[in-house]
Amino acid sequence: MPLTDTHAHLDFYTDDRDEVLRRAYDVGVDTILAIGIGEGPDTMHQALEIAKATNGAGLPTIYASAGIHPQEAASAGPEALEKLAILAADQRCIAVGEIGLDYYHFDNPEIAVQEEAFVAQMRLAAKIRKPILIHCRTSELATPQAKEKFGAADAWEDLLALIAEHWTPIGLGGIMHCFSGTVEQAERSLAANFYLSFAGNLTYPKSQAIRDAALLAPGHRILVETDAPFLAPIPLRGQRNEPALVTHTAAALAALRGISPEELATLTSANFRNLFAATR
Repeated sequence: MPLTDTHAHLDFYTDDRDEVLRRAYDVGVDTILAIGIGEGPDTMHQALEIAKATNGAGLPTIYASAGIHPQEAASAGPEALEKLAILAADQRCIAVGEIGLDYYHFDNPEIAVQEEAFVAQMRLAAKIRKPILIHCRTSELATPQAKEKFGAADAWEDLLALIAEHWTPIGLGGIMHCFSGTVEQAERSLAANFYLSFAGNLTYPKSQAIRDAALLAPGHRILVETDAPFLAPIPLRGQRNEPALVTHTAAALAALRGISPEELATLTSANFRNLFAATR
């Protein structure tokens, strides 16, 4: 059955994108959500351009998102937000994101700057009634310099508090992209009306907490993704990832949940359609 890759940075493939997309289609990936963050607001339109330009036999259907990544939060001024509003209003752009909080790198913007950009984008998404794609990375495993900069702050706690205040009352859903939290954070995300999307790190030996969350989540709220070109799954960890490799993550998630890969593909693709049905 056809699979959906709910998160791929297709604009990173500049030399062989058509070949990458054909390989995906050949193994059953018939839908991809191209993530429109670019390398900052100046290039966040590229995913939408790819989605509109990709058509024809033997190629997946491409949808796009648009958003300002938390690492680029300092660039989320009025001009960038106006550009985002125009992109997000396009019918082919079905989500705002990836957006959120990231306390992992020392040179990331200060927390207040990240929070301001996050809230502004949630408000924008609420206005146009489109789901959001969440990026959340704490400083727990970061460098000592990042830990010193961000201190005791917890990206998950800050993120979920902002969602509760600014998003949950809107009544729209979203995706916890590349879910890498705990079971408790999974439960709180689900309660806030989010889907959990699992990437290649689900297959890594040290990712038991992610597997626990993947087993806990109800079937109607799970998705699979690559985050390509990052996070290639076992047995290809360390190589360039691409949408075709979502089959490995899907197979691992299916085995974990005790269902067939075909059932997992049908389930997660239906979940994707259900989440985004009102935006297309």
